[in-house]
Amino acid sequence: MTLRKPSCVVLGGGGFIGTNLCRRLADSGHRVRAFGRRQPFADGLSGVEWHAGDFNDTASVAAAIESFDVVFHLIHATMPQAADLDIQGDVRNNVLPSIALLEQCHRAGTKRVVFASSGGTVYGNARQIPTPETAPTDPICAYGISKLAIEKYLALFEHRFGLGFRVLRIANPYGPFQFALKNQGVIAALIGRALRDEPVEIWGDGSVVRDFVFAEDVADALIAAATDQGDERVFNIGGGQGRSLRDIVAAIEHAMGKRLRLEWKPARALDVPVSVVSVERAARVLHWVPATPFESGLERTIAWATATAALPATGGASVRLSPETR
Repeated sequence: MTLRKPSCVVLGGGGFIGTNLCRRLADSGHRVRAFGRRQPFADGLSGVEWHAGDFNDTASVAAAIESFDVVFHLIHATMPQAADLDIQGDVRNNVLPSIALLEQCHRAGTKRVVFASSGGTVYGNARQIPTPETAPTDPICAYGISKLAIEKYLALFEHRFGLGFRVLRIANPYGPFQFALKNQGVIAALIGRALRDEPVEIWGDGSVVRDFVFAEDVADALIAAATDQGDERVFNIGGGQGRSLRDIVAAIEHAMGKRLRLEWKPARALDVPVSVVSVERAARVLHWVPATPFESGLERTIAWATATAALPATGGASVRLSPETR
């Protein structure tokens, strides 16, 4: 007998990771509903039900998740730097609506919530590299604190009400359907500015090291977490190797056959020097490993950006290394 695949709602389904996830779910035979304020790449969501709404509108969220088995929570309304500038707003726009979501999931009988957390900011200045899930969580920015707070509320709702959950601490995703709005997504920003022959301001000297993971691999990890029956709840998802910003610049210049116009600016306090996560737990429990070599993923990302010409100007020349894009 063939078991029915769980029905899935993707909150933030019009975004970068959300679009990739919805496509992966639809291709594998799931009933999929995408929820969000806008869908920049509507053609990319062919075969996916679209439910327009705002995450702060509890009635809209409740209507979106009703009768679905799994809720993927990919929405985070603020970027790392913006969260530090308005900490109360970060809590108001992210933590409080997430608590309301969990209350709605409990009432609706949702079987599981899969939350996209941060593989970089929740650990802060990690002592152990690659960083395992058991490492201390000492965020040095408000963004990481709010992500961690949502993780804790998920655990509370499972303890109190039996609401299942999984947390994926995602490193730096890149790939098709990413564009550098709000100055996040360094690879998308560099490619976009290279295509437009625009200068790029980079914070720091380029020595910071980050862990990059292809978006389709992230989607596969999210799907694996939706049906996992193990005892673990938190998983790191990364590419398995650290690369400096200078390495990324060199790889993009090589792949595109052109030099980037770089303008170096002072480093920021919220950027940790090195962030690379261990994915051993995901490999052991979820049977997931990053399947896309970096060079291959970068070529596909450049090809998508070139073909669609869909990378709008960011409204400023800054490129910021941030843990994820939503």
